[in-house]
Amino acid sequence: MNAGASAQALGLRAWPANPRDALPMALWDASSIAAAVDGTASCDFAVSGVEMDSRDVRNGDLFVALKGEAMDGHRFLDKAFANGAAAAIVDRPVDYPHILVQDTTRALHALAHAARERGSAKRIAVTGSVGKTGVKEAIFAALDRHSRGACHRSVRSYNNHVGVPLSLSRMPARSHYGVFEMGMNHAGEIAPLSHHVRPHVAVITTIAPAHIENLGSEEAIADEKAQIFQGLVKGGTAVIPADSPHSQRLIDHARAAGVEVVTFGRADDADVRLLDAIPSANGGSLVTADLGDQRLCYSIAEPGEHWISNSLCVMAAVRAAGGDLGSAGLALAEMGGLKGRGARHRITVSQGSALLIDESYNANPASMRATLRQLGQTPATRRVAVLGAMKELGDFADRFHAQLAEPLAEAKIDFAILVGKEMRALVRELGKPGGGSLGNIGGFAHCDGPVEAIAALEDYGVEPGDAILVKGSNSVGLGRVVTHFAALDG
Repeated sequence: MNAGASAQALGLRAWPANPRDALPMALWDASSIAAAVDGTASCDFAVSGVEMDSRDVRNGDLFVALKGEAMDGHRFLDKAFANGAAAAIVDRPVDYPHILVQDTTRALHALAHAARERGSAKRIAVTGSVGKTGVKEAIFAALDRHSRGACHRSVRSYNNHVGVPLSLSRMPARSHYGVFEMGMNHAGEIAPLSHHVRPHVAVITTIAPAHIENLGSEEAIADEKAQIFQGLVKGGTAVIPADSPHSQRLIDHARAAGVEVVTFGRADDADVRLLDAIPSANGGSLVTADLGDQRLCYSIAEPGEHWISNSLCVMAAVRAAGGDLGSAGLALAEMGGLKGRGARHRITVSQGSALLIDESYNANPASMRATLRQLGQTPATRRVAVLGAMKELGDFADRFHAQLAEPLAEAKIDFAILVGKEMRALVRELGKPGGGSLGNIGGFAHCDGPVEAIAALEDYGVEPGDAILVKGSNSVGLGRVVTHFAALDG
């Protein structure tokens, strides 16, 4: 008598069959890696992660010894194994457990493609000039809740030609969903990333003049972002911002790729359309949206108008991926700010506390305006903005930096600390008679770097009730300002 017949004879209910039960529990073993990358295994082993930086290796990881123009990962094999690597992918025999291949970069790509094909996970790709990491995290939170922990995502900002295949190679075979962020600096970079992932849903959050130095115009940025649709599977869905001035351009790209189109925003013809949004007690918003065949009401923990739009994007993507909208609503209600992208610290000063808002990871003209607008709506005794230079604006840099005078005035900033040489254009604007377009700024200081910015803020003095925004391109290093003052976290 077999096990099923025995269970039936005893009146027991058989556990329901699930095809995923036949998939491996380990992330990868030696034979599956060797088959995926057309390599030779030195011995049997199993790994629980994949890493390319020896400093980040943890126990059980597979270390991929990538070779670049200036760096060779094989030099760091000892460090990787000292940190706990279980095996490595290499292009030469070594004394550690390994898979021998001809080219380690091609092997990483092959491993990523094998991860994509071995399961049945719905894959979502996210790009955009602003908000892609936050939207990626919100989609992940929604689908992870819906799938009870069976959702995978790219971590950090692993969104380039190395980070995307690395993130894909880490996706467990039993995943129900995978969410992947895709970024670019130059034309021709998005399409290869999308072809790696072959998403079922491709999301564009918004189009803004980020990386305009390399692409020349917002239209060119829109064209490049739209290349994410090239990798969509047959029957896939493109999620597009209806409120963007480039929405029709994006829609035309999607239709040329032969995929379904879902739009989101405030526009009357948006498929996921905002009906109403009111401030909620926690600083976020209570949103009502029309999805055509139903209406949703949900809360967003994150403050700001931009997160209202982000939430519509999340709902559109989750629905297109077959997720649960109720889970998405709960995820949005519980999300906190990400490090460098909206995390909030309550810091102890004198006999009270001040609010420190960490937006130190990235900045472009659109995100600067959105974040300053939110600072202006934040209850505070005084509002202080520590603003770092916006990079990769090329010949547009002076104009875009000078234009920050207007949102600074609208936010009624009491003191601004401007960091980096690109901020000289804004300094000149603020120095005009009458404060340029201003009139509500109590004062400002111009600094070369984060050390000087810390000193300037200490000289100004942080008082109870202050709201302090720290925002700039990551290379400016304003994360040091956040770290310094967050040490006062109450």
